[in-house]
Amino acid sequence: MKSLFNILVVSLLLALSSAYATPEQDKETFQNFYTEMFPDISLEGFGDGVYALDQDARDQWEAMNDFPPYEEDLEEGEELFNTPFSNGKTYANCFENDGKNIRQNYPLFDTKQNKVITLELAINNCRESNGEELLRYKKGEIAKLSAYMTYTSKDSLINVKTPDSKEALAAYEAGKQYYYSKRGQLNFSCANCHTQNAGRRARSETLSPALGHPTHFPVYRMKWAGFGTLQRRIDSCNKQVRAQPLSGQSEDYRNLEYFLTYMSNGLPINGPASRK
Repeated sequence: MKSLFNILVVSLLLALSSAYATPEQDKETFQNFYTEMFPDISLEGFGDGVYALDQDARDQWEAMNDFPPYEEDLEEGEELFNTPFSNGKTYANCFENDGKNIRQNYPLFDTKQNKVITLELAINNCRESNGEELLRYKKGEIAKLSAYMTYTSKDSLINVKTPDSKEALAAYEAGKQYYYSKRGQLNFSCANCHTQNAGRRARSETLSPALGHPTHFPVYRMKWAGFGTLQRRIDSCNKQVRAQPLSGQSEDYRNLEYFLTYMSNGLPINGPASRK
């Protein structure tokens, strides 16, 4: 089994390092890796993270979700979304479909600005265009707003696109490089934990597969006692490998989120969710 695991890891890394692989080919290779490694988990099931791997943990998680700990924060996110700005407009005026059922399309690559736009960045862009102060990234009100918008997209399939431009492809490739690059005093990459050692234990925790990570963010973590965005969780990973966390919505973080979400294309949005 161990030799099979090593063969799969090497095959994945070789495939994704190919200079000729398209993002769509990368996605197919990436998803096939996990579905072959965990044949008892459906593609959709990867959206449940470690709870797709550990039945005991899943039972406790499902019991907790009978009364979700994030309900009040989600309600506050809805209230914030519908509260008019000082000019009388709301967030609905900034987004297509009035800002509902659009989470599955983010992050997107803006060909006019030539950069990746995450949902949280789009929220602050909306505020700026309406003369409002920017919100703090990663947690707080912006995470609650994003959680509500994610809730309106529940069960919609992730559909992140890479436009036919060298700038979009460069952003995607930069995100892929960040995922596989080692950093910090421990010299770990994202892939070391969430690809190479997915399903294994690190101390008392099971390492979750990277496939499906973006489906359930923002998440309400017990240790945070509130919502946090995907970039907040990436911060935690960087701290654990003793690497310097980056500022919210930095180019590296946005590109990483772009790559990770593209790898989960076709999976349903199932957030916001709760985690330990």
